[in-house]
Amino acid sequence: MQTRVLGVRVDVVTMDKAVEILENFIAERVSRVVATANAEMIMATKGDSNLAQILEQADLVVPDGAGVVWAARYQGCKVPERVAGYDLVQRLLAQAASHGYRVYFFGGAEGVADKACQAAKKQYPGLKLAGTRNGFFSAKDERLIIEEIRSTRPDILLVALGVPKQEKWLATHLKELNVPVSIGVGGTFDVMAGNMKRAPLWMQRLNLEWLFRLLMQPKRALRMMALPRFVIAVIGAKKH
Repeated sequence: MQTRVLGVRVDVVTMDKAVEILENFIAERVSRVVATANAEMIMATKGDSNLAQILEQADLVVPDGAGVVWAARYQGCKVPERVAGYDLVQRLLAQAASHGYRVYFFGGAEGVADKACQAAKKQYPGLKLAGTRNGFFSAKDERLIIEEIRSTRPDILLVALGVPKQEKWLATHLKELNVPVSIGVGGTFDVMAGNMKRAPLWMQRLNLEWLFRLLMQPKRALRMMALPRFVIAVIGAKKH
């Protein structure tokens, strides 16, 4: 089942269902891409038709942000829960450790992917690492990066290049990467590596992660302006 939030397709799934779908993708061995849609990403599509098209064609678009869940429910669609990208990655890593899936960590600043990977291996004993690479590269490096990822034959590719770069990079190279499940994971590596804190559970439950991120990173204030614009746009769209 799917719904639309400001014209962007969002799959109506629970966390358990999303994990089940991703495991089916791995079993099918066909290159698939997953997007984690929050309010900022959806607002970005308004001025970026390429990103809008990428989300339309993605194999799974989960309702990452609390704002997306609210918007869908406001429109009358019973989205059961938020499927946060960070939590989805953790669930997938746990499944990878128990089922022997190989995972490649790509993105982040120098050393961040390595630290995130080491944290994952400690938390999920038995996790099989396909490889790691930082997110700093030029166009001339891309061919080598793609060949490296292909040669390590991962089942899961986690890409932390930020929105929308990660989504566009995956859309451009998806077929040649030949990875069953590729996901744009934003700041997940930074949290896993201990470079960035995640909101306390009580703030997550009250849908206040945005406030925590703003308090931790005041420079995000301009980006956060997308949230009130998102709310206004959703209310306005329903009136019409």
